[in-house]
Amino acid sequence: MRRRRDSGIEIKNTPQLLRMRRAGLVVARALTVMEDAVTVGMTTAEVDAIAVEVLAEAGATSSFLGYAPGGVAPYPAVTCVSVDDEVVHGIPSSERVLADGDLLSIDFGALLDGYHGDAARTVEIGAVSPEAHRLVADTHEALWAGIAAARLGSRIGDISAAVEESLRSHDTRYGIVKEFTGHGIGTAMHQEPSIPNYGRAGRGPVIRTGMALAIEPMVTLGTNRVAILDDDWTVVTTDGSWAAHWEHTITVTDRGVWVLTAEDGGEELLGRHGIPFGPLAD
Repeated sequence: MRRRRDSGIEIKNTPQLLRMRRAGLVVARALTVMEDAVTVGMTTAEVDAIAVEVLAEAGATSSFLGYAPGGVAPYPAVTCVSVDDEVVHGIPSSERVLADGDLLSIDFGALLDGYHGDAARTVEIGAVSPEAHRLVADTHEALWAGIAAARLGSRIGDISAAVEESLRSHDTRYGIVKEFTGHGIGTAMHQEPSIPNYGRAGRGPVIRTGMALAIEPMVTLGTNRVAILDDDWTVVTTDGSWAAHWEHTITVTDRGVWVLTAEDGGEELLGRHGIPFGPLAD
């Protein structure tokens, strides 16, 4: 492994990126299985149990379980399951029952062969309101706008600006959460660089081959202000407005963009955005 001394950004070679892809596929499968299974009346603890089974089947371990940055209590589950006004880091519970019309944001990370994959998606439970549906769709669209802006020689700020521009293009005035951002990823789950979901293009580190980036817009129907509950983890909006969260881990190769946590590598949606698909071969 090589590191850029001027930035602290971890640069991976091809075999290492292929290992990240394998971790990313575990993440993709787990999220799909969970999304397919969630239904009205299920508890968030039951959602987490599905992810535990997928990790065991894949021979992977959790990126989240036991994670304890900054001296907070270790995270007690393998998923973050955030409902409605919970933005991120919601702790699974056998007492939290999903109801018709809820939004469920599932964030999941897997560690395999020394490398992490990290992704998230927001799932609509039953029949959600039109406003909630648009929030989910527009946040997903913003994620892919950010991914499409990730090109060799461009800068991290170009991703941030693209996410913000996508969200600001809608009639709804969304809240873009600032306290939590995307990030570099590799042998550790959270690495440099930080990837905000707002900002000016042309700023920040240059995107180079070997970087792995987790892009993750967190967006609300109201304020961008958030608070952390007494459990030290669950992040909620201060005005009770609902939130959506989408994330993928990507890398940019000489051929194009490769979405490490999408089952198809991102080929379909990259094509819709006119972005070259750039997988690496074993």
